Amino acid sequence: MIISEINIYPVKSLKGIALQDAVVESRGLRFDRRWMLTDPDGMFFTQREVPKMATISVEVNSSGLVVGAPYAEPMPIRAGSRSDTVKTQKVTVWGSICDAAIFPKEVNEWFSTVLEHKCQLVAMPETTNRLIDPEYAVTPDENIVSFADGYPFLLIGEGSLADLNSRLDAPVPMNRFRPNFVVAGSEAFAEDNWKRVRIGETVFHVVKPCARCVITTVDQSTGKKNGKEPLKTLSAYRNSGGKVLFGQNLIAANPGEVVRIGDKIEILDA
Repeated sequence: MIISEINIYPVKSLKGIALQDAVVESRGLRFDRRWMLTDPDGMFFTQREVPKMATISVEVNSSGLVVGAPYAEPMPIRAGSRSDTVKTQKVTVWGSICDAAIFPKEVNEWFSTVLEHKCQLVAMPETTNRLIDPEYAVTPDENIVSFADGYPFLLIGEGSLADLNSRLDAPVPMNRFRPNFVVAGSEAFAEDNWKRVRIGETVFHVVKPCARCVITTVDQSTGKKNGKEPLKTLSAYRNSGGKVLFGQNLIAANPGEVVRIGDKIEILDA
């Protein structure tokens, strides 16, 4: 079994970026979901409410970000050490409330115009430690996460998607599920039974199945909802306690290493 895809999603719910390698950090892969869109009061939103978010591309460079969208001029955004953020504000991601840095008016107007939805871009400072749900954390007072829904990493096996697609009239691509890691060479849903794995030099705890939502019905190339699939079919055979499960959430035991396409996956505990 090897890693066949590595993906990051720098701005939560916008387009992802496929990588050949990535640095594993405590709160997720480097640059993954370190930025997010909220309403002016700091409440997050995603493709669940605004499917058009899928059409906005993101590039990470030495100065920060460049975002682009159909029929809009690209917007360079200074971030990181050169950040143009102007103030901090409390923001809400599901049940979490944490400090974030707000970008200036021209950045927020670009997103608001493109999405036709009043919003602002925020960044997660290094000083913000958003804790993982203690019920699933390995070290409850230490395990942190970015602006991802709840966990630093998401892993899905190619075999699991193949099993789902064999049940669909029209197959769906892996990007409907927005994983960080895709595994080649495993049986369908083998990842459900893993407890601890090693990818390259990094050990990961497999802590919780991923509950899926309506975002899986959004065509990631058009930003439009495409009926009820694959959620309808998944709910018929991957339903547990009223939640539709697909993929596994991970926490890194020893962040700081680099993971690469082609890295072998070793099952340490199952």
